[in-house]
Amino acid sequence: MTPSSVASPRDLSGPHPVLPSAVFGMLIFVVAELMLFAGLMSAFSIVKSGALGWPPPGQPRLPVEATLFNSAVLLASAVVLFFANRSFARDRDLAKRPLAFALGLGAFFVVFQGYEWVMLIRQGLRLTSSNHGSFFFLIVGLHGLHAIAGLAVLARAGFRLSKGLLAPDTFAAAQVFWYFVVGLWPVLYFMVYL
Repeated sequence: MTPSSVASPRDLSGPHPVLPSAVFGMLIFVVAELMLFAGLMSAFSIVKSGALGWPPPGQPRLPVEATLFNSAVLLASAVVLFFANRSFARDRDLAKRPLAFALGLGAFFVVFQGYEWVMLIRQGLRLTSSNHGSFFFLIVGLHGLHAIAGLAVLARAGFRLSKGLLAPDTFAAAQVFWYFVVGLWPVLYFMVYL
């Protein structure tokens, strides 16, 4: 066998994987996280259906309208990220601005959720105040941690893009995670807030 007949790991002329390994790995992670949230939402549904009233007496109502607006902001970040991806495919420099905008919208969502938490705590909703408070802070808080992690992933992608080092597979994996964060939120919103 001659050295030229052996394909190097970077040889792009041979068959390409159907799914890049970075994306495949992120999809496995997302499926595991979906199972975690499914378990939490199942427990929440069981407790809520057995309650005489929800939220329990003496507990504040959740800010449904304000959070609906914040949900629209989060969904907008996914749309902008989609356009960043399209720009990235044509000219990587064109993706910088929409990626930064998507990051800004995602950061607004997280900060707004943090403000909402402060207001609810002041009104008496706490992790230990009731099942309502426990499930709210556990489920919404866990999603918030995922949103913060997603912002960190997007920020790293943005940094690598600014240095000209962002690989398409890495950007695709970052998008998978952010779309998971965004796509999960409407389900959580309708189950927890309504």
